[in-house]
Amino acid sequence: MSNNPWSRPTVHDLRVVLKGIDKFDGTDLRVQERMELTVPAEIVTQRGNSIPAITRELNHLGIGLLHRGSISLEEVAVKIATELQEYSYPVFIEWCVPCENGMFLSGGRFMSQPDS
Repeated sequence: MSNNPWSRPTVHDLRVVLKGIDKFDGTDLRVQERMELTVPAEIVTQRGNSIPAITRELNHLGIGLLHRGSISLEEVAVKIATELQEYSYPVFIEWCVPCENGMFLSGGRFMSQPDS
């Protein structure tokens, strides 16, 4: 774990958190098929705060994130960069829960197509 409490979680941090999540009965209640996606991201809140994050998964409706510190249930911009371009997705954060090492899991639904 980094000494900076707001640093971006690593892939190792994500694996530790996901391994520690109790599966209540192995049933996944979500209807939409998800794709695992582990890339660096940045969450920009309505107040303009930037929170380093890592993506967990996504589908055409939304995205799952891992980050340090709680975020409000509100519309944010989630920035993801490729080697060629940066994308900014308007996302409404629908839930945010604490997990290990001061990190939080959150998820939200896309509000529209990405701005590039």
